[in-house]
Amino acid sequence: MTLQFGTPEDDVSYRDRPASFGVAVRDGRLALVEVSKPGQPPWHDLPGGALDPGEEDAAAVVREFGEETGLVIQPGPLLTRADQVFRLADGTPVNNRSGIYRVDIVKEDASLKVEDDHRLVWLDPLQALTVMRHDSHAWAVACWLRRQAAA
Repeated sequence: MTLQFGTPEDDVSYRDRPASFGVAVRDGRLALVEVSKPGQPPWHDLPGGALDPGEEDAAAVVREFGEETGLVIQPGPLLTRADQVFRLADGTPVNNRSGIYRVDIVKEDASLKVEDDHRLVWLDPLQALTVMRHDSHAWAVACWLRRQAAA
């Protein structure tokens, strides 16, 4: 069973949007992207996003990480699956049906970064929990933190 996050608006139909995100840590800090869109306050997300048609979760998280951060990553184990209803920046209502993975950073490659409205930021994981836009992302980070504590 996949957890569902977000509060759906009455009489709004949310289309399913397969997505994949990653939890990457460097020197005890969590990788997030700060997204800035015209006319909207910036928000923070885990790096990742929608799958292209026919694309697998693992391939999508690698591609999206590169496009948003300029980091080459290797997907590790699936942390959780968590869905999130919300509206895209253009107002389209979607339900991100997300696989969220623990990922390892392989190297940096600035040529991969193509999303100019995304900026890589490194935050303490507890601080990240308080600023992330999506509860599904916070859930995944909480899962990761609990597994770290148990290890």
